[in-house]
Amino acid sequence: MENKEGTSLYMVQRFRDEAVTQGQDSLAVEEPLEIRLRDGSGVSKSIAVTMRTPGHDEFLALGFLFSEGIITHISEVLEIGHVPTLRPSGAGNVIEIKLRQGCQPDWDRLQRHFYTSSSCGVCGKASLEAVSARIPPAMPGTDVSVSATVLCKLPETLHHFQTVFGKTGGLHGVGLFSEDGELLMVYEDIGRHNALDKLLGKVLVEKQLSLNKHVLLVSGRASFELVQKALMGGITIMAAIGAPSSLAVDLSRDHDLTLVGFLADDRFNIYSGQHRILF
Repeated sequence: MENKEGTSLYMVQRFRDEAVTQGQDSLAVEEPLEIRLRDGSGVSKSIAVTMRTPGHDEFLALGFLFSEGIITHISEVLEIGHVPTLRPSGAGNVIEIKLRQGCQPDWDRLQRHFYTSSSCGVCGKASLEAVSARIPPAMPGTDVSVSATVLCKLPETLHHFQTVFGKTGGLHGVGLFSEDGELLMVYEDIGRHNALDKLLGKVLVEKQLSLNKHVLLVSGRASFELVQKALMGGITIMAAIGAPSSLAVDLSRDHDLTLVGFLADDRFNIYSGQHRILF
Protein backbone atom coordinates (compact mmCIF):
# COMPACT_ATOMS: atom_id res chain seq x y z
CA MET A 1 0.00 0.00 0.00
CA GLU A 2 1.64 3.21 -1.21
CA ASN A 3 1.11 6.63 0.33
CA LYS A 4 1.92 10.12 -0.88
CA GLU A 5 5.13 10.38 1.13
CA GLY A 6 7.12 8.05 -1.09
CA THR A 7 6.74 5.00 1.13
CA SER A 8 4.94 1.67 0.87
CA LEU A 9 3.79 -0.55 3.74
CA TYR A 10 4.67 -4.27 3.60
CA MET A 11 3.85 -7.08 5.98
CA VAL A 12 7.08 -8.63 7.24
CA GLN A 13 8.23 -11.12 9.81
CA ARG A 14 10.71 -9.83 12.36
CA PHE A 15 13.16 -11.94 14.32
CA ARG A 16 14.03 -10.31 17.65
CA ASP A 17 15.31 -11.85 20.86
CA GLU A 18 14.86 -15.38 19.48
CA ALA A 19 11.18 -14.71 18.72
CA VAL A 20 9.35 -14.16 15.42
CA THR A 21 6.61 -11.52 15.16
CA GLN A 22 4.59 -10.13 12.26
CA GLY A 23 4.12 -6.45 11.53
CA GLN A 24 4.31 -3.67 8.96
CA ASP A 25 7.47 -2.16 7.53
CA SER A 26 7.80 1.09 5.56
CA LEU A 27 9.86 0.83 2.39
CA ALA A 28 10.97 3.58 0.02
CA VAL A 29 9.04 3.49 -3.27
CA GLU A 30 11.12 2.85 -6.38
CA GLU A 31 9.58 3.31 -9.83
CA PRO A 32 10.98 4.18 -13.28
CA LEU A 33 10.54 7.65 -14.70
CA GLU A 34 10.86 8.10 -18.45
CA ILE A 35 11.94 11.60 -19.40
CA ARG A 36 10.81 12.72 -22.84
CA LEU A 37 11.90 15.87 -24.64
CA ARG A 38 9.87 17.68 -27.32
CA ASP A 39 11.74 20.33 -29.31
CA GLY A 40 10.31 23.56 -30.69
CA SER A 41 9.39 21.92 -33.99
CA GLY A 42 7.32 19.20 -32.30
CA VAL A 43 9.79 16.27 -32.47
CA SER A 44 9.50 14.19 -29.28
CA LYS A 45 11.99 11.57 -28.12
CA SER A 46 12.71 9.63 -24.94
CA ILE A 47 16.12 10.70 -23.65
CA ALA A 48 16.43 8.91 -20.30
CA VAL A 49 14.86 6.46 -17.89
CA THR A 50 15.80 6.71 -14.23
CA MET A 51 14.72 4.76 -11.18
CA ARG A 52 13.35 7.28 -8.70
CA THR A 53 11.07 7.82 -5.72
CA PRO A 54 7.85 9.42 -7.09
CA GLY A 55 7.32 13.03 -6.11
CA HIS A 56 8.68 16.33 -7.48
CA ASP A 57 9.02 14.68 -10.91
CA GLU A 58 8.90 18.06 -12.65
CA PHE A 59 11.85 19.34 -10.64
CA LEU A 60 13.73 16.09 -11.26
CA ALA A 61 13.24 16.30 -15.03
CA LEU A 62 14.15 19.99 -15.20
CA GLY A 63 17.18 19.48 -12.99
CA PHE A 64 18.28 16.59 -15.15
CA LEU A 65 18.06 18.68 -18.33
CA PHE A 66 19.92 21.53 -16.64
CA SER A 67 22.67 19.45 -15.05
CA GLU A 68 23.26 17.64 -18.34
CA GLY A 69 23.61 20.92 -20.23
CA ILE A 70 20.51 20.40 -22.38
CA ILE A 71 18.89 23.63 -21.14
CA THR A 72 20.48 26.60 -19.43
CA HIS A 73 17.44 28.62 -18.32
CA ILE A 74 13.82 27.97 -17.40
CA SER A 75 12.72 30.36 -20.17
CA GLU A 76 13.61 27.66 -22.70
CA VAL A 77 10.81 25.45 -21.34
CA LEU A 78 7.29 25.96 -22.67
CA GLU A 79 5.48 23.22 -20.75
CA ILE A 80 6.19 20.23 -18.54
CA GLY A 81 3.92 17.49 -17.27
CA HIS A 82 3.14 13.79 -17.11
CA VAL A 83 1.82 12.23 -20.31
CA PRO A 84 -0.48 9.22 -20.83
CA THR A 85 0.97 5.81 -21.54
CA LEU A 86 -0.48 2.66 -23.08
CA ARG A 87 0.81 0.60 -20.17
CA PRO A 88 -1.39 0.80 -17.05
CA SER A 89 1.71 0.26 -14.91
CA GLY A 90 3.29 3.31 -16.49
CA ALA A 91 0.69 5.81 -15.29
CA GLY A 92 2.44 8.82 -13.82
CA ASN A 93 5.84 7.48 -14.81
CA VAL A 94 6.36 9.33 -18.11
CA ILE A 95 7.05 13.04 -18.13
CA GLU A 96 7.59 15.31 -21.12
CA ILE A 97 9.30 18.67 -21.33
CA LYS A 98 8.25 20.84 -24.26
CA LEU A 99 10.79 23.41 -25.40
CA ARG A 100 9.90 26.77 -26.87
CA GLN A 101 9.99 27.45 -30.60
CA GLY A 102 13.58 27.84 -31.72
CA CYS A 103 15.04 25.67 -28.96
CA GLN A 104 16.67 22.77 -30.75
CA PRO A 105 18.61 20.13 -28.80
CA ASP A 106 21.44 18.17 -30.38
CA TRP A 107 19.59 14.87 -30.78
CA ASP A 108 22.67 13.02 -32.04
CA ARG A 109 24.72 14.04 -29.00
CA LEU A 110 21.92 13.13 -26.63
CA GLN A 111 21.53 9.69 -28.16
CA ARG A 112 25.27 8.97 -28.03
CA HIS A 113 25.78 10.39 -24.54
CA PHE A 114 22.90 8.72 -22.74
CA TYR A 115 23.35 5.41 -24.54
CA THR A 116 26.96 5.35 -23.36
CA SER A 117 26.06 6.46 -19.84
CA SER A 118 23.37 3.83 -19.44
CA SER A 119 25.47 0.99 -20.81
CA CYS A 120 28.89 1.48 -19.27
CA GLY A 121 28.96 4.72 -17.31
CA VAL A 122 31.12 7.73 -18.11
CA CYS A 123 34.26 6.19 -19.53
CA GLY A 124 37.22 7.13 -21.66
CA LYS A 125 39.17 10.35 -22.09
CA ALA A 126 36.84 11.67 -24.79
CA SER A 127 33.79 11.24 -22.55
CA LEU A 128 35.47 12.99 -19.63
CA GLU A 129 36.55 15.89 -21.82
CA ALA A 130 33.00 16.19 -23.16
CA VAL A 131 31.64 16.40 -19.61
CA SER A 132 34.21 19.00 -18.56
CA ALA A 133 33.50 21.09 -21.65
CA ARG A 134 29.87 21.52 -20.58
CA ILE A 135 30.73 22.87 -17.11
CA PRO A 136 30.32 26.66 -17.06
CA PRO A 137 33.20 28.79 -15.69
CA ALA A 138 32.96 29.91 -12.07
CA MET A 139 31.31 33.29 -11.57
CA PRO A 140 33.86 35.86 -10.33
CA GLY A 141 33.37 37.93 -7.20
CA THR A 142 30.76 35.70 -5.56
CA ASP A 143 32.92 33.18 -3.73
CA VAL A 144 31.67 31.74 -0.46
CA SER A 145 33.35 30.36 2.64
CA VAL A 146 32.11 28.35 5.60
CA SER A 147 33.53 27.76 9.06
CA ALA A 148 34.51 24.28 10.18
CA THR A 149 32.16 24.65 13.15
CA VAL A 150 29.15 25.35 10.91
CA LEU A 151 30.14 22.60 8.51
CA CYS A 152 30.16 19.96 11.25
CA LYS A 153 26.59 20.83 12.26
CA LEU A 154 25.12 20.27 8.78
CA PRO A 155 24.74 16.45 8.84
CA GLU A 156 22.55 16.51 11.95
CA THR A 157 20.34 19.21 10.43
CA LEU A 158 19.96 17.31 7.16
CA HIS A 159 19.19 14.06 8.98
CA HIS A 160 16.48 15.78 11.02
CA PHE A 161 14.67 16.91 7.88
CA GLN A 162 14.99 13.62 5.97
CA THR A 163 11.48 12.56 6.87
CA VAL A 164 11.13 9.62 4.47
CA PHE A 165 14.59 8.30 5.36
CA GLY A 166 13.51 8.38 9.00
CA LYS A 167 10.64 6.03 8.15
CA THR A 168 12.42 3.73 5.69
CA GLY A 169 16.18 4.08 6.06
CA GLY A 170 16.31 3.72 2.29
CA LEU A 171 16.62 7.18 0.72
CA HIS A 172 19.44 9.53 -0.14
CA GLY A 173 19.13 13.19 0.75
CA VAL A 174 20.65 16.47 -0.44
CA GLY A 175 20.45 19.77 1.38
CA LEU A 176 21.25 23.33 0.36
CA PHE A 177 22.59 25.51 3.17
CA SER A 178 23.57 29.13 3.61
CA GLU A 179 27.14 29.82 4.71
CA ASP A 180 25.72 30.33 8.22
CA GLY A 181 24.30 26.81 8.27
CA GLU A 182 20.63 27.61 7.58
CA LEU A 183 18.90 24.81 5.67
CA LEU A 184 17.17 26.32 2.64
CA MET A 185 15.82 23.20 0.94
CA VAL A 186 16.09 19.44 1.13
CA TYR A 187 15.12 16.66 -1.30
CA GLU A 188 15.14 12.89 -0.97
CA ASP A 189 15.18 10.09 -3.51
CA ILE A 190 16.21 6.48 -3.82
CA GLY A 191 18.82 7.70 -6.34
CA ARG A 192 21.37 10.21 -5.03
CA HIS A 193 21.65 11.87 -8.46
CA ASN A 194 17.85 12.19 -8.64
CA ALA A 195 17.74 13.95 -5.27
CA LEU A 196 20.25 16.51 -6.54
CA ASP A 197 18.38 16.94 -9.83
CA LYS A 198 15.20 17.68 -7.85
CA LEU A 199 17.03 20.40 -5.94
CA LEU A 200 18.54 21.88 -9.10
CA GLY A 201 15.14 21.81 -10.80
CA LYS A 202 13.55 23.67 -7.90
CA VAL A 203 16.26 26.33 -8.02
CA LEU A 204 15.88 26.61 -11.80
CA VAL A 205 12.12 27.25 -11.47
CA GLU A 206 12.39 29.75 -8.63
CA LYS A 207 15.26 31.74 -10.21
CA GLN A 208 15.99 33.27 -6.80
CA LEU A 209 19.11 31.53 -5.55
CA SER A 210 22.71 31.82 -6.69
CA LEU A 211 24.09 28.40 -5.86
CA ASN A 212 27.67 29.64 -5.74
CA LYS A 213 26.74 31.44 -2.50
CA HIS A 214 25.62 28.28 -0.74
CA VAL A 215 26.84 24.92 0.54
CA LEU A 216 25.62 21.60 -0.84
CA LEU A 217 25.50 18.52 1.42
CA VAL A 218 24.84 14.99 0.15
CA SER A 219 23.94 12.20 2.53
CA GLY A 220 26.01 9.47 0.89
CA ARG A 221 29.25 9.36 -1.02
CA ALA A 222 30.49 12.01 -3.46
CA SER A 223 30.52 10.42 -6.90
CA PHE A 224 31.74 11.85 -10.19
CA GLU A 225 28.11 12.29 -11.27
CA LEU A 226 27.22 14.39 -8.25
CA VAL A 227 30.29 16.60 -8.56
CA GLN A 228 29.53 17.14 -12.24
CA LYS A 229 25.94 18.14 -11.47
CA ALA A 230 27.06 20.43 -8.64
CA LEU A 231 29.50 22.19 -10.95
CA MET A 232 26.82 22.60 -13.62
CA GLY A 233 24.68 24.33 -11.01
CA GLY A 234 27.49 26.68 -9.98
CA ILE A 235 28.09 25.14 -6.55
CA THR A 236 31.49 26.03 -5.06
CA ILE A 237 31.33 24.06 -1.78
CA MET A 238 30.12 20.47 -1.71
CA ALA A 239 30.25 18.21 1.33
CA ALA A 240 29.47 14.52 1.64
CA ILE A 241 28.80 12.38 4.69
CA GLY A 242 30.47 9.49 2.86
CA ALA A 243 33.63 9.09 0.83
CA PRO A 244 34.45 10.70 -2.51
CA SER A 245 35.66 8.74 -5.49
CA SER A 246 39.02 9.44 -7.11
CA LEU A 247 37.36 10.79 -10.24
CA ALA A 248 35.17 13.10 -8.16
CA VAL A 249 38.27 14.54 -6.50
CA ASP A 250 40.04 14.97 -9.85
CA LEU A 251 37.06 16.83 -11.31
CA SER A 252 36.76 19.02 -8.19
CA ARG A 253 40.40 20.01 -8.36
CA ASP A 254 40.21 20.72 -12.09
CA HIS A 255 37.32 23.15 -11.55
CA ASP A 256 38.19 24.63 -8.13
CA LEU A 257 35.28 23.05 -6.27
CA THR A 258 35.72 22.73 -2.52
CA LEU A 259 35.04 19.07 -1.81
CA VAL A 260 34.65 17.72 1.74
CA GLY A 261 34.15 14.05 2.60
CA PHE A 262 33.47 11.94 5.69
CA LEU A 263 31.69 14.91 7.27
CA ALA A 264 30.56 14.27 10.85
CA ASP A 265 29.92 16.31 13.98
CA ASP A 266 33.61 16.42 14.88
CA ARG A 267 35.61 15.61 11.75
CA PHE A 268 35.93 15.85 7.98
CA ASN A 269 38.48 15.56 5.17
CA ILE A 270 39.14 18.30 2.62
CA TYR A 271 40.01 16.96 -0.82
CA SER A 272 40.10 20.21 -2.77
CA GLY A 273 39.49 23.94 -2.30
CA GLN A 274 40.74 24.26 1.29
CA HIS A 275 40.77 28.07 1.02
CA ARG A 276 36.97 28.19 1.45
CA ILE A 277 37.00 26.42 4.84
CA LEU A 278 37.61 28.69 7.83
CA PHE A 279 39.26 27.35 10.98
